[in-house]
Amino acid sequence: MDAAAETSLQDYLRADIVAADLPDLQPLLGARDLLRAFSTLFHGGEESVMVRLLVLRAIGERGQAPDWSPQELREHFAYLDPVKFDTVIGRLRDNDLLLWDGQTQRYRISPAGRQALAAIGMLLQFNREGDELAYVTAQIAAGQAVGRVRSDDLQHLLSRLNELREDFDQAVLSGSEHRIQRAAGTLQHAWRWIEKGTQIVEDISADLELDSHTHRVAQQIGRAQSAMLRQASVFQRALSQLDRHRVHLGASGLSSSDVNRFLRELDIDKLAGIADDLLTRTAIPAFMLAPIALDVAEYELVEREREAREDQSLPPAQAAPSAEGSPAAATDFGYAENWLDQLAALAGGPPADDASLPSAPLSAVVPHDNFSLSAYRLSLLGLIGDPGAENREGVSASMARLPLAWRVETQFETIGHSGVAYMSRGRLDTLSEEDLLRARQPRKRKAAAEDAADAAAESGDAPAKRKRAAKPQDDDKKTAAGDAAPKRRGKQAAKDTVPTA
Repeated sequence: MDAAAETSLQDYLRADIVAADLPDLQPLLGARDLLRAFSTLFHGGEESVMVRLLVLRAIGERGQAPDWSPQELREHFAYLDPVKFDTVIGRLRDNDLLLWDGQTQRYRISPAGRQALAAIGMLLQFNREGDELAYVTAQIAAGQAVGRVRSDDLQHLLSRLNELREDFDQAVLSGSEHRIQRAAGTLQHAWRWIEKGTQIVEDISADLELDSHTHRVAQQIGRAQSAMLRQASVFQRALSQLDRHRVHLGASGLSSSDVNRFLRELDIDKLAGIADDLLTRTAIPAFMLAPIALDVAEYELVEREREAREDQSLPPAQAAPSAEGSPAAATDFGYAENWLDQLAALAGGPPADDASLPSAPLSAVVPHDNFSLSAYRLSLLGLIGDPGAENREGVSASMARLPLAWRVETQFETIGHSGVAYMSRGRLDTLSEEDLLRARQPRKRKAAAEDAADAAAESGDAPAKRKRAAKPQDDDKKTAAGDAAPKRRGKQAAKDTVPTA
């Protein structure tokens, strides 16, 4: 094979695959001269292929005088256009399908062209529908006659037998009389070739010189042929069952199958002509709504009958269940209360060594027991600092009033316990009295503005205003004096809401 052909063949393969390393490709590479002959014959449009086969077959049919002179070719193919004929002859000669003898000045078909003609002649001999089994069987018979039985030919026969058996089984399962009769006709047409194949397989199985793989394929073919032989009785039983259910049209001798067969043989125009004046269009009342009518009809035809068959009697009397056993009556806040106690202990704990307020990483306090409980504890941290908790009671309100703040960073840290693989890095800090006062400043300024409005409306009330304005300063002095006992801090945190950091 030339370099261009190798390059084009390599383009179809992966970069790490070489054509010479493929075992299945070696027989094709070894027969490239013969394959080139078929490529020459069947390259191009259908009309060009027909003319090439016509010329080559006509040249090969003259067995008593296989050599042709150019003048004899022109006279024999006088019905062809001279220019197109010269093009066909030139293509066959350039691709080694025709050999030109310079001494005798005559054309002759090459051995590759003769092989191509023989293969095409065998293929045309079995050109009818269903003759593909005959063609494959003939190939095996020819190989067995010359002592060259190929495993590939046996595989083709086995595949075709399995395909036919699958088609026959589907025809029987369909229950269609038309499909069953057509499958039975196909089996009857292929019967002679199945018997011929059975004889060939018996001869191949008796040959002890063949390899084990070929013997195994021959045995599989024998089993497939046996199944095909049993298929005739299956068709007969199916047709007999259909005959019992066939409807006869009075005493005319016709049945529904005859009518079906007659209608299948008609084309679309004749079927349309038969249907003229037979189909009528019913009047649709304009005052009726189709969906509503369909609902009413469905109820009358289906639902009413279904309700009549249902048992609609009342169940026996039973005692009412106790309220204690109701799931809704016993809401469990144990996990939330336990988490509130831990957070309160952290907020009221002793200061650290550097005199700072207590603080803890989220990874140390949040994970607990399993993933579900850990996720629940982390979600409750969002309640801390909720401004709407002043008017509420319960666990969530108490957690919102805790003097705590929590912050989350963008990094992750590995946990590895309590069902948590990793979580966001963060800390839970205790707020000081000063932080709490700063959080209350917006509310104090709002209260001062309201007092000023009251003073403008009521004259002579300035001392009271100064007294109210001085009260926060006294509170600040008391806070600066160091009154930071844990219990007092807890009470102060219960009155004010701290925003989450």
